[in-house]
Amino acid sequence: MRLWMKAGLVALGYSIVHAETAEKPAAEDSVLAVSQSLRPTARPEAQGGKEERVRDSSDNGGFDDWLAGFRARAAGEGISAKTLERAFAGVSYDPEVIRRDRNQNEFTKTVWVYLDSAASDDRIAAGKAAVEKHRALLDRIEAQYGVDRYIVAAIWGLESAFGAFRGNDSTIRSLATLAFDERRRAFFENELMTLLRIVDSGEVGVAALKGSWAGAMGHTQFMPSSFQAHAVDFTGDGRRDIWSDDPSDALASTAAYLRHFGWTKGQPWGVEVNLPEGFAYTLANRDIMKPPSDWAELGVLGLDGRPVPEHGPASILLPGGAEGAAFMIFDNFEVLEHYNTADAYVIGVGHLADRIRGGGPVRHPWPREDRALTFDERVELQRLLTAKGFDTVKLDGRIGPLTINAVRAYQVASGLLPDGYASPRLLERLR
Repeated sequence: MRLWMKAGLVALGYSIVHAETAEKPAAEDSVLAVSQSLRPTARPEAQGGKEERVRDSSDNGGFDDWLAGFRARAAGEGISAKTLERAFAGVSYDPEVIRRDRNQNEFTKTVWVYLDSAASDDRIAAGKAAVEKHRALLDRIEAQYGVDRYIVAAIWGLESAFGAFRGNDSTIRSLATLAFDERRRAFFENELMTLLRIVDSGEVGVAALKGSWAGAMGHTQFMPSSFQAHAVDFTGDGRRDIWSDDPSDALASTAAYLRHFGWTKGQPWGVEVNLPEGFAYTLANRDIMKPPSDWAELGVLGLDGRPVPEHGPASILLPGGAEGAAFMIFDNFEVLEHYNTADAYVIGVGHLADRIRGGGPVRHPWPREDRALTFDERVELQRLLTAKGFDTVKLDGRIGPLTINAVRAYQVASGLLPDGYASPRLLERLR
């Protein structure tokens, strides 16, 4: 489920699963066109396995030998000669795929810049039109799987702009190129082998296999292994067709995927909340979950000034630190992380769903004077924190829970507001 694009407004990840989020984009990038998809940068562990030697984007020496070896292994695993011949006819190394893969880490945005595009006026309008056009289909999907239609529509909107931008790269060529590259060879070889099994089963022909440069396919950008495990034949025609202009199977597959990972019917992904003056920011921790009534006793209330309804245990998320919006997030937030683990992506899906439903924009201001840290700066932040005794465990450039906890511990020890926000100002202080 991942379509990667330039200018940091997307970089679709490699499995079903991100975004560290940079400065205000250039004018031409400030509102992503609805003809494009919007996917943030993948976190390193999303691809599985360790990163190995980095191959230069033009270094295709040995590709033909690797491909011959892979074909032999595929034949040994039962893939028919007919499928192998059709799949690999004319397949060559694609240096553009490797170039995009190498560049993705620097294409980062702050969560608010990401949301400006994820929930732009054009995208909201397109989403409302799509929901109305496919009302009967979404009725049936929601009835069968119990997943909010607006969440399904929002994923569709971010992944392929409601089907308008499903990708034009050869999925087989992209996966073969990424599998030949040594950084995540095992992961991509598995994806390519799975795709061959799908073709061998007769569910899709080779000519239809177009998608993102990272190997994701269809309206909601499934990777082959996710398709194999979770896609459904909602139309009943004997094929799980996520590639055609008809989005039925793709949208139903997305709902089935979310249900598999525990979607709770009727529970929101999260809600924006007001924090009281003097709020103990150490409580804004994903590991601390309380029912909304307990949060209300601590002064955490909905935007209407009343306690948030009892949707189950929730935690407080501060994606822009104490100076930005605060969200009370529920278990369905974690379910959406199975689609893409980036907080920016999950908030983008949830907020776009709310806007398509008729809700308003984020109420609280963001610290728009801040920019996102670059990949190198994030690694430096982790290195400096660890050197000062606040172990981030990994130096991977990912601002995830481990790094946020280390930031918060450093803030507490330094007498700073412990909001866990990894900002340029914090990095400067660490230096």
